[in-house]
Amino acid sequence: MPDAKPNTIYLKDYRIPDYLVDNTHLQFELKPKATLVKSQLKIRRNPAAGVGLPPLLLDGVDLELLSIAIDSMPLSSEDYEEIPQGISISVDKPEFHLEIQNRINPEGNTSLEGLYLSNGMYCTQCEAEGFRKITFYPDRPDIMSKFTTTIVASKNYSVLLSNGNEIDRGLCKDESQYVTWEDPFAKPAYLFALVAGDLKCLDDYFTTTSGRKVKLQIFTEEKNIYKCDHALRSLKNAMRWDEEVYGREYDLDTFMVVAVDHFNMGAMENKGLNIFNSACVLASPETATDAGFQRIESIIGHEYFHNWSGNRVTLRDWFQLSLKEGFTVFRDAEFSADLNSRAVKRIEDVSLLRINQFAEDAGPMAHPVRPDSYMEISNFYTLTVYEKGSEVVRMIHTLLGPEGFRKGSDLYFERHDGCAVTCEDFVTAMEDANQVKLVQFRRWYSQAGTPKLNVTDYFDEKRGIYRLTVRQSCPPTPGQKEKHPFHIPLKLGLLDKGGNDLILDGTGSTQCVLEVTESEQSFEFTGFENKPLPSLLRGFSAPVKIDYPYSVEQLLFLMSKDTDTFNRWNASQRLAFMALSDLQQAYRKGGTLQLQPGLIKAYKRVLLNRDLDPALVAEILQLPSEQSIAEESACIDAEAIVVARKFALQTLAEALSGELRARYIALNVRKPYSINAKDIAERKLKNTCLLYLCVTETADSLALAQAQFDIASNMTDKAAALNALINHAGDRQANAAIEQFYRRWKEDAQVVELWLGQQSRSCRRGSLKTVEKLIQHPAFDLKNPNRVRAVIGGFTKGNFSQFHMSDGSGFEFLAEQVIALDKLNPQIAAQQVIPLTRWKRYTGDLAPKMKIALKKIMDSGNLSGDIYEVVSKSLSE
Repeated sequence: MPDAKPNTIYLKDYRIPDYLVDNTHLQFELKPKATLVKSQLKIRRNPAAGVGLPPLLLDGVDLELLSIAIDSMPLSSEDYEEIPQGISISVDKPEFHLEIQNRINPEGNTSLEGLYLSNGMYCTQCEAEGFRKITFYPDRPDIMSKFTTTIVASKNYSVLLSNGNEIDRGLCKDESQYVTWEDPFAKPAYLFALVAGDLKCLDDYFTTTSGRKVKLQIFTEEKNIYKCDHALRSLKNAMRWDEEVYGREYDLDTFMVVAVDHFNMGAMENKGLNIFNSACVLASPETATDAGFQRIESIIGHEYFHNWSGNRVTLRDWFQLSLKEGFTVFRDAEFSADLNSRAVKRIEDVSLLRINQFAEDAGPMAHPVRPDSYMEISNFYTLTVYEKGSEVVRMIHTLLGPEGFRKGSDLYFERHDGCAVTCEDFVTAMEDANQVKLVQFRRWYSQAGTPKLNVTDYFDEKRGIYRLTVRQSCPPTPGQKEKHPFHIPLKLGLLDKGGNDLILDGTGSTQCVLEVTESEQSFEFTGFENKPLPSLLRGFSAPVKIDYPYSVEQLLFLMSKDTDTFNRWNASQRLAFMALSDLQQAYRKGGTLQLQPGLIKAYKRVLLNRDLDPALVAEILQLPSEQSIAEESACIDAEAIVVARKFALQTLAEALSGELRARYIALNVRKPYSINAKDIAERKLKNTCLLYLCVTETADSLALAQAQFDIASNMTDKAAALNALINHAGDRQANAAIEQFYRRWKEDAQVVELWLGQQSRSCRRGSLKTVEKLIQHPAFDLKNPNRVRAVIGGFTKGNFSQFHMSDGSGFEFLAEQVIALDKLNPQIAAQQVIPLTRWKRYTGDLAPKMKIALKKIMDSGNLSGDIYEVVSKSLSE
């Protein structure tokens, strides 16, 4: 058991702060092992908190306290006391200046929270509770202060950065240098940032709608400066898009982005100084895949959009995390959809949600979009808060329409600018701007779980009436056995025998949104001669599971005829799931495996359709992953899933080899690399065809992969060919490609991470033995989150067959890595343990072996709060 069980924090216990901090002046004297931090805080009693002068409580973790003074009068040890994770100071006046000096050790800070060193560069990560590792402070998001920061460091550092605008710089008496920054906007401590290092900068400018000229700067190591152009273009696109779609201009003179190799997250939206994981900034055609370019565009947009949805309007407490994250994920998804293929973007987002967030909803860590309690807030940076939170915002957009949603967001920003608010405030702004009520809709914020819609229909041929009956339910989740009905927008169309959209009402609409608000509800449509076929949940209008008894023929029809692109893809997924389910049943019964002929027919038809977007064709051709098949299963039979999918993949590759080869050859045209939707789509389909062809493992198909590997001028094609060879070529050919690739790119951190990840995810060469060799490789570093995610995460989350080996060795391996990681970086350890937490859903011997691995972690002792919370909840009955 851990030395001390972490406390549970409850939303119901929220209290407004006793004291406010109007101004925060910080000075840092940077030294690797002994950085001196001096803080001067202008503090006053919060008039809204009541009367009297209660003690001032300041958070502080891993700090060496040197001195405390109030209004320049030093305090003795009798004037304050140490409390768990902080200090309590006696106060005798309502307004005062507090001065504190403390020391910290950035070099020894492997948690990557607070101030730490990454490749010799000082950087910070303060969300959620990292600022308390820098200095003693009321570290909570509803205390907003204006920050002035002075950084003192050796002249060896070319840049000293913090939030806001630079107001002073110079040399000190000891010939060190200093720079002072002032942020004119009040902000909570979690948005504080500092960077000091020997970095180069890519500069540009952006002129806002009102004519203001904003300086844009991206900082990175000199060797990577050539890989910043795409990030800079993405930033300018995001700034223009936010002006045009939301009317939001940038508000400082400078916007800075810094690329950091060691970072727990993708990026952080610190006011005016965004700190990014290098993998989310650096890209060139030779070193980044198309997916990498698109990810950078999305994350650059996401962090910039936070300037308003997160910074100018921030959150009152950490329970409201989705207030900024769900809203901003929705904004960045729309930004990416506008710049690329909207249909494919929606498919990618829904796939992520179904595979991972639905699993989260069905597991021991299930929680509402706005949690009721937590032990460690870092454990709630989850897909539920981000992706499901985004879907909740999207549903409001669907219910109100684009114009109504814009009115609501305008009112929200106007009403709460400079404030720390709640999810309730966001919904209320939407209501007030549109004169509607969303009372029942609020349950999406307070109830956990994935709702299920059971849909049946009836056609009255004599009267031409078509009736849909919808029954909604939601399974129990931890702490919530009973669920009240949700307010669910169900977008649909009705198709005639020719695949045409039927008119649904007197306005001529061929699509509508049904508002499902009851446990059982019926909707009628009139004026039909024949029974229509429903196209349900168009565009995935709500994060729900839907059950309608489509036949194979109806799914084939929807794949070919549905005018809703998302539902065409969704029909292909439903068809594939049906076929894979049949194969699993046959395997368990010891019968002969035979793939549903309809699936082969459907895939062939899609391959031959040259009118479809190639990116959509590639998406349709993707068989559901093993993890997504597991998520569809009430009880997970890992062995049957692996056998079924492998058989289906092999059968499809052999049956469609001619069509796949023809499409590959047609698309395999050498031309200059370009990041545009058309070229990305063509490369995606070409490489999908190549991987299918290599499944057959014929000399001809592997020769195609080798040729592409040898001559590819961009990383998208090079990586796809390497992936095909790793998974399907013989040992000699595959190993030669692996070694050649590493020799060429071993100095590029992001490419090495791709190389590590491809091997750890390989079902053929990603065995536990291979992964154990990778963690001994010089390129691997347990202190580097990106390397951990590539190797350990790649194996446990991306290599279903090898991780779920029947002997349980994969589970034992993960337990050992989590125990080691927890001593270095609890946040990353908690992220990696997730595959074990779903042990109750597995059949046979896997469940008890996964449970044994969890117990091994629990019994290791000295656990962080992050790991204790996840493991203890997973083991509870």
